[in-house]
Amino acid sequence: MPLLQFDVIQGRSESELKMLLDAAHRAVLAAFKVPERDRYQIVQENKAYQMVFEDTGLGLQRTDNLVMVRVFTSPRSDEQKHFFMAELAREFKENCGIEGSDLMITFITNDKGDWSFGNGVAQYITGDL
Repeated sequence: MPLLQFDVIQGRSESELKMLLDAAHRAVLAAFKVPERDRYQIVQENKAYQMVFEDTGLGLQRTDNLVMVRVFTSPRSDEQKHFFMAELAREFKENCGIEGSDLMITFITNDKGDWSFGNGVAQYITGDL
């Protein structure tokens, strides 16, 4: 676990979205050292006018390749988060043609007791995980 939620502008092909998700999973594996099958990802496609992402005065130039990534996770160190951000940007640029200026990432932290992976059981609390 973490759960990654992606918001993108509609128009990407199924293969492009698969490449994006695979690249993100490689970044998760590298940064958080989770098991290979610890993969939870959701993609939401939006019309261009539904995604307004300016640059907070940083001078970033956004395009329709924009990807917003929300990372829902138990607490991670700043070092892990920074490594993930850099690794995700590298993966997206090298494998998906997405420039760093088109990538925005935020972390949403919660506790292990906030997760149930099935059957209405908090597996981290029960010791199943």
